[in-house]
Amino acid sequence: MPENNKLKNKRPGRPKPAGRTRNTGNSKSSRYAKSASYDKNTRYNKKAGDSKNAGYSKNAGYSKNAKLNPEIRLNKYIANAGICSRRQADLYILAGLVSVNGKVIDRLGTKVLPGDKVSFNNKIIRDEKKVYILMNKPKDCVTTVDDPSAKITVMDILGRKFAERVYPVGRLDRNTTGVLLLTNDGELTQQLTHPSHNKKKIYHVFLDKKLTHADLIKLTKGLTLEDGFIKPDAVNYADQVDRAQVGIELHSGKNRIVRRIFEALGYKILKLDRVYFAGLTKKGLNRGQWRFLTEREINMLKMNAYE
Repeated sequence: MPENNKLKNKRPGRPKPAGRTRNTGNSKSSRYAKSASYDKNTRYNKKAGDSKNAGYSKNAGYSKNAKLNPEIRLNKYIANAGICSRRQADLYILAGLVSVNGKVIDRLGTKVLPGDKVSFNNKIIRDEKKVYILMNKPKDCVTTVDDPSAKITVMDILGRKFAERVYPVGRLDRNTTGVLLLTNDGELTQQLTHPSHNKKKIYHVFLDKKLTHADLIKLTKGLTLEDGFIKPDAVNYADQVDRAQVGIELHSGKNRIVRRIFEALGYKILKLDRVYFAGLTKKGLNRGQWRFLTEREINMLKMNAYE
């Protein structure tokens, strides 16, 4: 075919838009154009749901038969109301403390329908909105909901600024400060406090005297207390200059465990601050302040995506 015919039959190329250049990936702006929300400090954990749709599931809680069968197990209804965990609800049911539409229910596996009136201890309960709060607990504050002898409780700090009833997850001594979680999610509370689900805790300890190197070695090897052997996951000086400050990490949920560990070696704790609990820290919260958990933090707790 003659050369001029080849040119005649060839389709003309599509003109490039004005000002448009090829994305070669060589410039900083082109490399990050699709990742405007990228944060190099973000820690990714597949279990925590840190993906494009973190914390979101298209079919979360969806069942093909949901519309056909709107029933819900009675123990789950009670747990959803923030009364307690499902396991504890079963015990309440067996004890005859729960009634549905005025009839006492003492059989496990009972289901209820929307509109049924469920009562616990003769009081109607409702499925409350779940609330999750992180507090930096101050000193001289107790973690009970109501204590007539206490000057101030954690509930006084919250100030009843919302309708839902929340409770502390576990307890901190009156003079222990730091990370405290409060919620009305009974199942999550059970998960975080049950002895079989010991969660990682880190404490900053201020002693009445410097911790000797010999005692530090003893701590790393573990001690035998009146209720058994205890070995911290990690322990070291929190300040290399002031060796009366110690950092200790452990999973044990035994009562007053940190204080008893140091008392066994002849030390008195002047200040005790919990800086980490179940993946949560007090970062950004001054003493006595609180905030609601983020969706990501809630997902992390529910999915057990932490140490």
